Amino acid sequence: MRLTFQRSLLAHRQLLWRLVEREVAGRYRGSMLGWAWSFLTPLLMLAVYTFVFSQVFQARWGDLQQAGPLGFAINMFAGLIVFNLFAECTGQAPNLILANSNYVTKVIFPLDLLSVVNVASACFHALTSLVVLALFQLLAQGRVPLTMLWLPLVWLPLIGGCLAINWILSALGVYLRDIGQAVGVALSMLMFLSAVFYPLSSLPERWQPILSLNPLVIIIEQTRRVAVSGLMPSPLYLLLGTILALAACELSYRGFQKARRGFADVI
Repeated sequence: MRLTFQRSLLAHRQLLWRLVEREVAGRYRGSMLGWAWSFLTPLLMLAVYTFVFSQVFQARWGDLQQAGPLGFAINMFAGLIVFNLFAECTGQAPNLILANSNYVTKVIFPLDLLSVVNVASACFHALTSLVVLALFQLLAQGRVPLTMLWLPLVWLPLIGGCLAINWILSALGVYLRDIGQAVGVALSMLMFLSAVFYPLSSLPERWQPILSLNPLVIIIEQTRRVAVSGLMPSPLYLLLGTILALAACELSYRGFQKARRGFADVI
């Protein structure tokens, strides 16, 4: 049985594809390096974070002590890819409808697609970062774990969660204009509470269960498990995470459709 939001996406799949293509291509249109920025940006981020945390702060990753700074860089960058995907989607969500207010008056335009385009664009940039990560692993360690092929399933809860949050925040952003500022502050705090720069196991035991309540921590740990450590993902995570993400998408989509009835009056 197909969910309501799935039927909408399938019905508008051609329009969705064109919107995603336009969004991705439009970001680099007119720049001298063009598409090269999608690879250059994560590469520069990797270099800077590696230098600062491994050389300035002398940070090491617990289970990769023998790899030194390279082991730290690989683990940190894997977590950073996940967080950046989430942050890019969530940071833009409150202004999605406001920035495309001309679509609100066009009744036939499916406004719910704006959130899907936002998430799909962020996924594209996350994939380019994954390519950089894989090349870095190949150069530093001489191998790329085959378990990285599990990443599409590992990221299903992440993508579903991002989509659900986009529908919620984009609808709320129309009625509560301050929510964009609140989201920006929350993302800055969340970056340091999501085990991006450290493994969850490095925290005192009393704090580990608390931080484990953050879904991003679980997703980042599972990403490192398959993309860095070469281990299989947790079957329980894949099952529960996917079910919860689908349920969240369905509920948030229905809420968005109800909220959109008042968009024209507010805008």
